[in-house]
This record gives sequence, C-alpha cells and structure tokens, in this order.
Amino acid sequence: MIKSVLFGSTSVLLSIGLGGLLSGVLWAEQSVSLVQAGAKHIIDHKGMQTTGPMAQLGTDGTLHLAWGGEKQEERGVFYLKVPPQQEQYPEPTKVNPSSPPATSLHEPPALALGHTNDVYITWTTPHPNADGKPFANLLLLSRSVDGGKTFLPPVQVNDDETVTGHSFDNMTVSPNGSVHISWLDAREGKKDPATYTVVSQDQGNTLSLNLKIDDSSCVCCRTHLTTAFDGTVYLAWRKVLSGAVRETVVSRSMDNGKSFSPPVIVGHDQWVFEGCPHRPATMGVDQEGRLYVTWYTEGPDDTPGVYLAYSDDQGKTFTPRRLLNMSKGTFPDHPQMAVNQAGHLLVSWEEQSPVRREVVFTYSLDRGQTFSAPKKVNEKKAKSPAVALNDAGQAVIAWSEQVAFPGWSTVVHPLSFPTSRMAQLPPKP
Repeated sequence: MIKSVLFGSTSVLLSIGLGGLLSGVLWAEQSVSLVQAGAKHIIDHKGMQTTGPMAQLGTDGTLHLAWGGEKQEERGVFYLKVPPQQEQYPEPTKVNPSSPPATSLHEPPALALGHTNDVYITWTTPHPNADGKPFANLLLLSRSVDGGKTFLPPVQVNDDETVTGHSFDNMTVSPNGSVHISWLDAREGKKDPATYTVVSQDQGNTLSLNLKIDDSSCVCCRTHLTTAFDGTVYLAWRKVLSGAVRETVVSRSMDNGKSFSPPVIVGHDQWVFEGCPHRPATMGVDQEGRLYVTWYTEGPDDTPGVYLAYSDDQGKTFTPRRLLNMSKGTFPDHPQMAVNQAGHLLVSWEEQSPVRREVVFTYSLDRGQTFSAPKKVNEKKAKSPAVALNDAGQAVIAWSEQVAFPGWSTVVHPLSFPTSRMAQLPPKP
C-alpha cells in the first residue's frame, strides 16, 4: 500500500537569509542557514477517496498521520504511525468501529499527541436521528493509550443531542496533559453557529461540560487550538461581525480551559463575504511565549492572500499582518503552520491556477522576521497540505497528490531544520 520514492536528489538544500522587503515580508537572499529535505513517501490509497492528511511528530521524530477515507460507501478514520528512520511504512489502522461510521470527507480528523504514549483523534459521525437532514452529526473522540496500537471505543464530545452540526473540530494537549477540544456547534438553531470547547484531565476518560465561547462563528471555517509552555490555551476561529465582515479572532484561557477571554481580532482584514470561506487559521507558540497566527483572507481589497501576525502579550494585541505568498498569477489557499520552541516556523499552502494546483512551503528560522522564498513540493496536481515540526528540528509536510490519475495519494515529505536558533537580525544602523 505504501512505497517510498525520491523526486530529485536525496538532499535538497534550502537557504534562508537577509533580503529586501517584499509584500511586507523579508525574503531570503544571503545564505546563513540550511534546511534539508529528504525522500518523499507515497501512500497509495488503492482507489479509496480520502480527505487530506493531519500530521504530528513525536519528540523522537515518530510520524503520526490521520485521514478520513471512503470506499464503496464504507467511511472510516485511519491512523498511521511511522517510527523514525523507518523507510517502509506500515499499513494504517482503522480507528472507528464499523458502527458508528464516519461522516463525509469534507475535512480530515483532528489529531493530537499526549505525553505518555497517548494519541487522540476527533471525528464526526452522522446523527442517528438525522433522517436525511444535511450536516447533522455528532463529534466523537477516539483515544489510544498504547501509542496508537489500538484505540478505545469512541466517546461523544458534544453533550447535547440536537439534530444539527457539531464539527470543524480541533484539538491540542497542554503541558500538564489536559486534552482540549474545540468545534463549531449549531445546537441553538441560529443562522451562524457558536464556537465551543471541552477539556479532559484524565486522558479522555471523562470530559468537562461543553463551554460556549462565542456566537456568530463562520459556519465552516475550522477552529484551531494551541497551548503555550506556561499552560495558556489559545483558540482561533473566524468570527462573523456586523455587515458580513469576517475576521480571524483569538481568545485565550489562563485556567486550563475553564474560561476564555473575549476574542481579539488578529488582522483587521475587513473582509466582507456573504458565505463561508471554508478556510481556517492555524497557530503556534515558541518557548518565549510568542504566539503566531496564519490565515487566509481577501480583505479589504478582494485580493486573496495568506498572512502571518504574532503577539508577544498573550494574544492581547497583534503585529500588523504580513503577506506570505509571493505569486501574482495564482490563488493562495488553505495555509497550515507549525512552530517549535526555538521559534522556527514552517508554513505550507496551496497555489491554484486555472490549470494547476500546487503545494508550496516557506520557513523562518528567526521567529518570523525573515522567510525563505516559497518552494513547490508536488509533481502532479496537489492539495490539502499539513505540517508538523518538533523541537529536535525534524519536520514534515504531507499533502494529497494525484500521483496516478484519477486517484489521489498522500505524499509525505520530511525536512530537517537546524537544532539551534538562528541568530537574530542585526540592529538597524
């Protein structure tokens, strides 16, 4: 089912340095450090329709992947664990039992790693009383306490039984081992759903009562969670403001998810859009507490862009947004970001045109001050990137690619970052 292939040389050296200002971002010119790229691995799904992947890396470099799949109307959630340096990928494990089934392939399952060999996956299943009502589902948590070898029976996350949507979920594990889950929930029957969270302090054995964070959330822009090393929990979603203005916002919890601060607008995009973009924000925090956010917007001038901003005061304020995509002839889409303690950033997104669909990535080795020029990683039509980066400098980009038409495969591309932090920018003269 899985094979390894190498496109080009085994090591591609990618330089980053100090350059000129382009679209609000310093781009690389003079080489001062290197990121090394390894051989790509192709996961052949053998005719199964799949979501894009979710990816995580353990502290030792163990790769964890999750995706949704459907074949002959049987829908499943799949998990794959690959130890470091293992060239032959094993067969994936089906996470969900035959009943209940997983829902449609509109988004991949959420995936998070604990600190004691525990693995967590959230996914949705059709509501048993849906009776044909579209998007009516329940949110479930599957967990493994043996490193992903087996998964316990799933538990329901949403604590209501309303026949409506409970989806667009995300998950993170805090330094104390608490499992935090967020999602969009339409139980109140309003035009726009609300953002909810829940927390477990016992490896998913029990869950707290559902906590409503905010009304008027964008109906299909996925939520995102991350935690800082001091235990602060950050939650991002796209909020619908008066006049159909859609803004990425961030809220924080200082009490392990018991309560959250009022949301803070990140980019002040002023994007007016009468519909749901279906494009989430992603976040990460370094060891000094800097919170980074990437997101997609078309505001205020109807120009699609992938942006980055960061906060040094726990999400109370953010820097002016900075454009990451460079191409003028393509449509940037679906950014994903990973951050490690050293302040290294890996960001990947799609670049679409009328005839092509690419996956590109950029990185920063100096806490978001400069970025490498975006680099394409796919060979054929590609979509749905996911990224992971650990504190040892091991990184991975995974995406869906039409390696052999008409089917789609998952491609995994390992990268190696420097293990020490890059020198800060020199002072201005």
